[in-house]
Amino acid sequence: MKIGVSPDTFPPRSHEAKRNSVVEAAASVFCREGFAGANIDLIAAEAGVSRQTVYNHHRDKEKLFVAVVRDLTERCNAGIFATIATFPDQPVNLEADLIGFAMRMNRNCICNRDGRFLRKLIQTEGERYPELFAEWREQGPGRTWSALAARFARLAYAGHLAIEDPDVAARQFLALINAELQTSFMLGAIPEDEEVLQSATNGVRTFLSAFGRQKSASHTARKSALVSA
Repeated sequence: MKIGVSPDTFPPRSHEAKRNSVVEAAASVFCREGFAGANIDLIAAEAGVSRQTVYNHHRDKEKLFVAVVRDLTERCNAGIFATIATFPDQPVNLEADLIGFAMRMNRNCICNRDGRFLRKLIQTEGERYPELFAEWREQGPGRTWSALAARFARLAYAGHLAIEDPDVAARQFLALINAELQTSFMLGAIPEDEEVLQSATNGVRTFLSAFGRQKSASHTARKSALVSA
């Protein structure tokens, strides 16, 4: 809705459609203007509803922001868990299979619109308004790390990896596979496919240098040599 245009000029929408429209518009406005710079009138205008409709659904700006973070987290989780379902539990070529999985995680969960929006809100508002992200901390990374850790534990049990703490391995894997995309993220750019592939490849190779079975064997041999020396 443009400011000054009556909401009656818009076709009727269901309660759920209006709610979704408000949350979508709020996500865009919060990312663009920040929490402090956003206001209900601007969000209502972008959603094509009256400001009273926004208040009826969410009561105030803080509750609307929490609803936006919750909605983005739920959608990101859906993409993440769908991608984790493709994890190479029985790899044919461990490095290649993990790179393929890392590519899917980056492309489907980290570089997509929801991932970009959620990351920007966390980066710009997380320090100033940590209480607004309490639910995200519990429902977002906590659930993702646990699910991925279980997959890495299976690979370790099958002898493909040498992992003492699967939770640490999961967190480091996720950090490594998008490490080279951080500059693009900070500049608000969408990484090209080649950049995503390069980051995934380098991340997986670094991960395997730390947790690969051959690395562990050589590390154990060095420790034994030191003990016997």
